Amino acid sequence: MLVSLTLHQFALIAQHELSVAEGFNVITGETGAGKSLLLDALSLCAGERADSAMVRHGAAHADIYAQFDVENNSVVADWFAKNDRPLEEPEVLIRRQLSNTGRSKAWLNGTPVSLAELKNLGTLLVNIHSQHAQQALLKPQFVVQWLDEMAQITPLAVQTTSSYQAYQQLKRRADEIASREAQRQDRMQLLQSQLADIAPLLAVDYAEVEAEHEELSNIEALMIEASHGLHLLDNDTDEPDVMTLLGQAIKLCDNQMSVSQTFEQASEQLHLAQQQITEVTGLLSDYAEQQLPDPERLQTLDSLISLGHRLSRKHSLPASDLIEEAKGWETQLEQLENEPSSDAMAVQIEQAWKDYLALATQLNKERSKAAPTVSKQLVKQLQPLALPNARCEFVFTKKTEPSQYNAQGCYDIDLLFSANVGMPMQPLHKIASGGELSRMALVMQVLQATNADNNAAKPMLVFDEVDVGISGGTAQVVGELLRALGQTQQLLAITHQAQVAAQAHQHILVQKHHDEQTESELLILTDSAQIDELARMSGGVIITDVTRDHARSLLTDVK
Repeated sequence: MLVSLTLHQFALIAQHELSVAEGFNVITGETGAGKSLLLDALSLCAGERADSAMVRHGAAHADIYAQFDVENNSVVADWFAKNDRPLEEPEVLIRRQLSNTGRSKAWLNGTPVSLAELKNLGTLLVNIHSQHAQQALLKPQFVVQWLDEMAQITPLAVQTTSSYQAYQQLKRRADEIASREAQRQDRMQLLQSQLADIAPLLAVDYAEVEAEHEELSNIEALMIEASHGLHLLDNDTDEPDVMTLLGQAIKLCDNQMSVSQTFEQASEQLHLAQQQITEVTGLLSDYAEQQLPDPERLQTLDSLISLGHRLSRKHSLPASDLIEEAKGWETQLEQLENEPSSDAMAVQIEQAWKDYLALATQLNKERSKAAPTVSKQLVKQLQPLALPNARCEFVFTKKTEPSQYNAQGCYDIDLLFSANVGMPMQPLHKIASGGELSRMALVMQVLQATNADNNAAKPMLVFDEVDVGISGGTAQVVGELLRALGQTQQLLAITHQAQVAAQAHQHILVQKHHDEQTESELLILTDSAQIDELARMSGGVIITDVTRDHARSLLTDVK
């Protein structure tokens, strides 16, 4: 429930805080006074996009605050939980700030919130019915969606739509696969050929192959160098070698160890060096005395290196990079091999079509079952609105070809209407007048609101001049209808009809002042002020005792 709406530097309103009553709130005022500003402000708090023109002239930015009481509102509580937002108090405070540069910001209970999140939450808090709803009646899709909501089968309708979309998606994918089937086969053959060429290189570590090939190609020279190094380190000739000289140095240091600690430390290091040189001589000795490698091994390495050079030239990549590229070829080939063929897709498409048909058939069954009851409800509400002979009926016409089936099902659904005795019922767009459409739109919206789960928290309803095109006794009935709805649900309505305004639980007047800068003012009317406004709405600019008496009689009739 909306508790208050605060506007600061918003369009024609400089500063105002409006308290909103629980039941039926009505907004009146002269044309151009700014009645729609309240609806614009609510729309912004419900996530609609902002316009810099909404910022009051001369101000840097405008601020709108909407405070909602959400005590016992499990739907809103669930939304906060799903979006990982705390709801410590049974209150929701939404703030929108609009800059004169065109930018806007939003906060939810003091924390920044995206417009997408705010719009999602806004649908749970506010339900705005435009004065253009009667035009929506002329669209078959609106009538079908309304019937689904009245029959409480919207989840089944959504499931049917999703099933149809899944079927269409599979068809599009199958068409894409079929169109590139030839290219797919060519690409697979190319990848298979390339991978077959490079397979020997993928089976080894090419860097190790290169290193081994380099060594074996120079093995004889390396063995000679090993012998020469061994001779320098340790030999049995008269030539000096490292081990002999090192032994002499160790003996010298050992003789002086008792005199100086330095010689002791030097002796320790020389002994370590002696051990390491001993290990090195062993390595060089083994290397110098090894057998020459198997010629077949060298031939294998030659073959791998040659293959690497050939493929490197072919693909204009170093061999090491080419091997990495080949790993990508393997991934591509696996993806192409696992991609379903058009034949496999045909099986999936057939199953998807069967799933859709089953849902569409069930949906039509539920719609057909509910349609008579819903049309009776519609007629019952229409007849008191100066349409005593109103008749309505839903007509189901099966589409002639399966190719014509769509996300809404297998049938075209029309709402037929007749307002006159002896005249056949026809689709609304062919026979309904503007006033009849207006009354039809209002009744459909009221039925939609009252049809919701009584145990569920209902969003605030906002009606933007939906009573346009009616007057007199009909307006009186519309007012009574809205007041009755206000007993169970909060609503806000803009109206030019005194008979409607008189039925409100709270009457809000918007009036314009022309001082240095034009400004709109919001007033909650009671007693004589309310009588004067109802008199103005009934009788025009000049208010007389007669128009005041008429206004009093309207209030007296309120039940």
